[in-house]
Amino acid sequence: MNIDKQQMRRAFARAAKDYDAAAVLQREVADRLLERLDYIHFTPATILDVGAGTGYCTTLLQKHYPKARVLALDIAQPMLATARDKTSLWSRLRNKTDYLCADAEALPLADNSVDMVFSNLTLQWVNQLEQTLREFRRVLRPGGMLLFSTFGPDTLNELQQAWQAVDNYTHVNAFIDLHDIGDAMLRVQLAEPVMDAERLTLTYPDVFKLMRELKAIGAHNVTEQRAKGLTGKAAFKRVQQEYERFRQDGVLPVSYEVVYGHAWAPSSQAPAVASVTLEQIQKPVR
Repeated sequence: MNIDKQQMRRAFARAAKDYDAAAVLQREVADRLLERLDYIHFTPATILDVGAGTGYCTTLLQKHYPKARVLALDIAQPMLATARDKTSLWSRLRNKTDYLCADAEALPLADNSVDMVFSNLTLQWVNQLEQTLREFRRVLRPGGMLLFSTFGPDTLNELQQAWQAVDNYTHVNAFIDLHDIGDAMLRVQLAEPVMDAERLTLTYPDVFKLMRELKAIGAHNVTEQRAKGLTGKAAFKRVQQEYERFRQDGVLPVSYEVVYGHAWAPSSQAPAVASVTLEQIQKPVR
């Protein structure tokens, strides 16, 4: 289920103004991800914040590493404009924060140019996970660190089940399994990958408040397999009815599987491997 990147860019551009008011879960996951830096003895000089959005993590990364240069990258220019407006005067005067409007799958950076790639809840928006991880590996300097969070397959499963009873279109983005992400990290030669996951549950009075909040952060359905026309009131009413079977204690649960990962760029290039034939091995040395 490929993401329609143009539609995604427009969705996040429209959401920039109201994003911070609705992004409660995104900030919570960001805080949990940033807490991990307290246990990692590593001091980067240059940090790339991929999917920076309105700059919540960018600001905290700058505070955590006051001597570092932080590059905030996002696919939606209005998100970056909002982030830039929140940048501290101190950071602007010292030219410690830069803003790049680009796609995570094609980073506009030179090889071996950053010490840390940080990404909070962005990998679920890429079409080619392995290509994206390869880009992270490419721009990392030897010994550099990757730290990220994303969503796993159990995310929004109640909403997905409710829509499946209504039609055959996709209404929820596809999310990648933790093990598949770990395997992809190994294939692009990221070293010592570590993966873990936790499940968070938010509650809502009704399904429409959930949908409005997803739209407010730009996280509504932007898959190429979505229904292209307007969804009628009858369909939404049916979704509401289907979702009601999950109601507990007077509220509707919304599940999120949050996946965390970190890895390192190899500290040195792998040694060259020479190919020899069996006959050459057996040939006596003179």
